[in-house]
Amino acid sequence: MNKVIVILILVMSIVSTNNSFSQSMKKQNPYTLVYDGAITENVKGKVNIHPVTYKLNGIDIAANVYTPANYDPSKKYPALTIAHPNGGIKEQTAGLYAQRLAEAGYITIAADASYQGASGGEPRHTDKPKFRTEDISGMADYISQYPGVDANRIGALGICGGGGYTLKAAQSDKRFKAVATLSMFNSGEVRRNGFMNSQVKTIQERLKNASDARKQEADGGKILYSGVASITDEEIAKTTTDLYREGYEYYYRTHSHPNSTFLYTTSSLMDLMTWDATDQIELINQPLLMISGSKADTKYMTDEAFEKATNAKNKELFLIDGATHIQTYWKPEYVSRAVNKLIEFFGTYL
Repeated sequence: MNKVIVILILVMSIVSTNNSFSQSMKKQNPYTLVYDGAITENVKGKVNIHPVTYKLNGIDIAANVYTPANYDPSKKYPALTIAHPNGGIKEQTAGLYAQRLAEAGYITIAADASYQGASGGEPRHTDKPKFRTEDISGMADYISQYPGVDANRIGALGICGGGGYTLKAAQSDKRFKAVATLSMFNSGEVRRNGFMNSQVKTIQERLKNASDARKQEADGGKILYSGVASITDEEIAKTTTDLYREGYEYYYRTHSHPNSTFLYTTSSLMDLMTWDATDQIELINQPLLMISGSKADTKYMTDEAFEKATNAKNKELFLIDGATHIQTYWKPEYVSRAVNKLIEFFGTYL
């Protein structure tokens, strides 16, 4: 219980400092983008960024739309939805890929998930697969109506957890004519079995904890959170897996943002642990590209999904030699290889 209290205190501290932190960030980038090469101003004739909001099931969704150089709303452009990683937001790697793909001539949209980032929804940091999947179709709803978008040429890209949810969305949403994932993370599998199946023996215990947390919410008690609210340099150094060690460095050091957090409501585990990105994946009949770093310790999840996607049209597994999971988020040479492959893929099928 002491650990829970500490997490709650940290959550309150994070919320109370967000406003001042955001103001400081806006001095560095008016759109609070934290990736290298980010747009700092809209210049005529170049890729532009357009912060937008729209309603999805009664919740305000915050998104950024990127338009190509020399954008002309009277013309028709292919469009892409970009789903961000778990713990991530639109100003981090999702924004980077949205900008780079806009440079290639696509209208792109990166939105904060419902209950997360700058989007609305309570309790904050709710992380349920049905909402994350709906967020992706919600991006398609919005971008299909955007001036200049060819609604018959919409593709989807999901990064990390956003990749797993993109696979799920593509099973039923056939507006997506081509589907791609980068460093796909099957949130349900990991929340259920643990990373690399390290927590299989505690599944029932953790489901009981999630159920207790939901009961506390229903009784009007405080919201309980799981995950990591903050971490010391020493703790980062001692983390044995590349995914989490480099993830802590990315999210809490090199690309930190006040709207980004590893926390999620403990009660969300009731939904997460009974969900899997590969359930009914055979319903995907669109062209499918799955990208992973050759050294990513998450690659096993991409391999599992790729094998099960038996009806995907012209499916391809593309490995970025030498890259770990997190390095595909930011490292220039790996990002460029991923972007070039995505341009080739979407250029073929959209």
